[in-house]
Amino acid sequence: MALGPRMPELSAFEVLLAIAKTGSLGAAGRELGLTQQAVSARLTSIEAQTGVQLVVRTPRGSRLTPAGAVVAQWADRLLDVAQQVDAGLASLRTESRKRIRVVASLTIAEQLMPRWLVGLQAAAQRGRGAPEVILTATNSEHAISAVRDLTADLGFIESPGVPTGLRSRVIGHDDLVVIVPPGHKWARRAKGVSAAELSQTPLVAREPGSGTRDSLTAALRSALGDAAEQARPILELSSAAAVRGAVLAGAGPAVMSRLAVADDLTVGRLRAVEVPELNLRRDLRAIWVGGATPPAGAIRDLLSHIGATGAP
Repeated sequence: MALGPRMPELSAFEVLLAIAKTGSLGAAGRELGLTQQAVSARLTSIEAQTGVQLVVRTPRGSRLTPAGAVVAQWADRLLDVAQQVDAGLASLRTESRKRIRVVASLTIAEQLMPRWLVGLQAAAQRGRGAPEVILTATNSEHAISAVRDLTADLGFIESPGVPTGLRSRVIGHDDLVVIVPPGHKWARRAKGVSAAELSQTPLVAREPGSGTRDSLTAALRSALGDAAEQARPILELSSAAAVRGAVLAGAGPAVMSRLAVADDLTVGRLRAVEVPELNLRRDLRAIWVGGATPPAGAIRDLLSHIGATGAP
């Protein structure tokens, strides 16, 4: 229920209690760091707002009216609760700078968060302090849900688009790559494969809700049209490591983050297959609940650190 327009602010009740305590407008002003004229003006404003005479002014000082005494009792209880709330909020602000619950898609959690967290610890050793980060690795869909239901303070996703109802910031970019083992027929194709052939080929894929899987679907639809159909995956696996292992074992091609297979591509354990029609570049995003600016405290500190150290 909304408060009525005649309800004074907390500072008005502080003025009334100071008058009750000291017995004069001048002494109340000294206690509050105000002039006597300022206290008198505030008292007049309070009485006009409430429609109740609260104080009687006399040459020997000021005293509360019977109504003013009742209001002062209420004000004393109200300010006591307000001070408890103020102290509690201060404690929460302090806690928010010390600990942050982060949920990140697997690619970001495995390939980027370790470097960021090591950097945060190095900053702490240089005396700037660093929050405690409690990290959960999952897929992008679950990361979005965790931030929405407030079980996580900050999320990192790799799925296309901006989730509705959340604020976001692009913190880097990533490229997806089609990978096969060296003996696969696609590895011998100088011109790569077409978007249509990739779409019709059963792939080793991440589970539904994965940012990698959603990004591939978006890229194929952009190239082939919204009606484009993808072949059912030959395998659905819940981690990038499992997908990589299945491809190495010969299960079939896969589409993965280049970050996750960079070493394999460098030494030739896996081969990258070009798909000239597809744009497989994607944004990596931080997501949170609240205003356009990330919340002050650990969330803003972590994002500032990421911005300073850089992401792909």
